[in-house]
Amino acid sequence: MVVLSQPAMDHFTPIKTYKSAAATVFTGIPTISLSHPDAGSLLVRACEEFGFFKVISHGVPLELANRLEAESMRFFDQLQVEKNRAGPPNPFGYGSKRIGFNGDVGWIEYLLLSTNPDTAVPPRSLSFFQEHQPSLRAAVDNYVKEVRKLAIEVLKLIEQGLGLTTAAEEGRDVDGPISGLLRDVKSDSCFRVNHYPPCQDHWEVAVSGRNLVGFGEHTDPQIISVLRSNNTSGLEICLRDGSWVTVPPDHSSFFINVGDTLQVLTNGKFKSVKHRVFPDRRKSRVSMIFFGGPPLDVKITPVPSLMEEGEESLYNEFTWSQYKKSAYKSRLADYRLGPFEKTTGQ
Repeated sequence: MVVLSQPAMDHFTPIKTYKSAAATVFTGIPTISLSHPDAGSLLVRACEEFGFFKVISHGVPLELANRLEAESMRFFDQLQVEKNRAGPPNPFGYGSKRIGFNGDVGWIEYLLLSTNPDTAVPPRSLSFFQEHQPSLRAAVDNYVKEVRKLAIEVLKLIEQGLGLTTAAEEGRDVDGPISGLLRDVKSDSCFRVNHYPPCQDHWEVAVSGRNLVGFGEHTDPQIISVLRSNNTSGLEICLRDGSWVTVPPDHSSFFINVGDTLQVLTNGKFKSVKHRVFPDRRKSRVSMIFFGGPPLDVKITPVPSLMEEGEESLYNEFTWSQYKKSAYKSRLADYRLGPFEKTTGQ
């Protein structure tokens, strides 16, 4: 558990809170076995209806996830002054409370790491992990290697379900127009470990009975996100009718989010899912997320073969680099695709 000094607690006062209520635990999250003969169609349906689903029979060794979780908690259990040596996140490294550069804060501390060896990492963070956290970095590398393969497999099955590839092509491990973006050696993907300490003693919770936000509502900008968390609740997703529901935790499975980029690639047929996290009042929550992104210079536009005859793109063409820079200037809850949507007559 992270012990925060009083000044640090004062720093938390601008964090949003929501009035405590009995949140609806949603039991309708699509659960899809990747070994199911109709997995592709089931994944497509889940992307269309929820933008979110859970996969089982995923093939990722759970010992890798358990090891990384243990190594991460060893890091987060250190004194604050030691953890600060791995930061600040610019954008990679250790961060606490502040999320991004535009005023968003949360009851959270995190590690944000690049998965691309060609990506520049701040020297301070790089030297810290090389010298002081080699076992953590090794655990991250081993885990990300497997989860990246899982993300590509999910995208390939989605492509099959969309009719972009055939089962025969899948057998030859042929990449489609979406999965190929993630397999590309220049894929701009990243990895994040979020730690939400218990918040039962925070005065704002105790006095007002309100729930403190760990990570405010947002969508993920990349193609897809692959999430694994410990058995602590807190994740909520927004359904199509605008209602928020709690996702039951399951540390043996992986949850997949549709990201903004996949929404554009499908011309809005899939919707990126809004989600948020509330910390538990008694237990730490640890989330490990792989964000699968395309290469920086790739032009993001709807896949032509997914377009109906006469259908026009809902979005102006942009590169992932352009979208990423725009997203970095926004607040978490902003609709970041808005500036890239076509207006009537374009």
